[in-house]
Amino acid sequence: MTRTALVTGGAGFIGSHVVDRLLADGWAVLVVDDLSTGRIPNLELARTRRDFAFHQADIRSPDLRTLVERYRPDTICHLAAQASVSMSVREPVRDAEINILGTINLLEAARQAGTRRVVFASSGGAIYGSAARLPAREDRVKRPDSPYGISKKVVADYFDWYRRTYGLEYVLEGFTNVYGPRQSPHGEAGVVSIFAEAMLSGRPPTIFGDGRQTRDFVFVTDVADAVVRGAEAGNGKLLNIGTGVETSVNQIAALLVELTGSKVRPGYGPDRPGDVRRSVVDPSAAAVHLGWQASTPLREGLRRTVDYFR
Repeated sequence: MTRTALVTGGAGFIGSHVVDRLLADGWAVLVVDDLSTGRIPNLELARTRRDFAFHQADIRSPDLRTLVERYRPDTICHLAAQASVSMSVREPVRDAEINILGTINLLEAARQAGTRRVVFASSGGAIYGSAARLPAREDRVKRPDSPYGISKKVVADYFDWYRRTYGLEYVLEGFTNVYGPRQSPHGEAGVVSIFAEAMLSGRPPTIFGDGRQTRDFVFVTDVADAVVRGAEAGNGKLLNIGTGVETSVNQIAALLVELTGSKVRPGYGPDRPGDVRRSVVDPSAAAVHLGWQASTPLREGLRRTVDYFR
């Protein structure tokens, strides 16, 4: 019997890779995306499949409940979000409306439709905050430095309540800094895509701060693998999805200069509000509960990303 998955934000960068992986593994897939940041071309391969459907809808809308009731998915992969830290600082109400109220709307829809499990895209950096002892572990105290991090922390209690009250299974996957093909190089997207696109276009990218701030960079197909594994394992857990390796923004820039063959060098600008200085996680719990670990070396992932933008 074919299993059905609903992917919110499935036309987005990470979501579209999750969709491709689910279809490759034999799932029927429904994507719900409001296309505010997602792009239909990201679903080019998926749209050739008969076991794929797409609906444009906002996760805050009553239409979401109607769609979940109609399709009755076995699993929901909830990746739709307001994902910008700096935007959350500027517009905390909007951030909460999408990331908190939108998630509660989805949980209600899942409960009413009898969905078995929700796999949720949490944060492996923003929920811990700058005061966290590194590498961050799931059981550490969480003091987010931004409304975005707060929203990811708050909804964890809602997931726990729905599990205890209604038996709805869940896995919270705390992604670190995800990069790879299809990531937007515009607006406030990831540093890798912005730098790669700028360097290939002959424009000097801007490093905010001194560039010594660190992140845990994880390749997008590794993240998609973790999401699909979460459909079957890890019930009731918050699990870090990262490499456990700290890499500075300056190191990323130097590698991309080499891989793009760029003659331009980055410039420097002021720090961005809400950004943490260092971020790296301990991913060992994901190995235990999901059988997962990141498998794409940083240089290889950056090369594949550069090839995509080239």
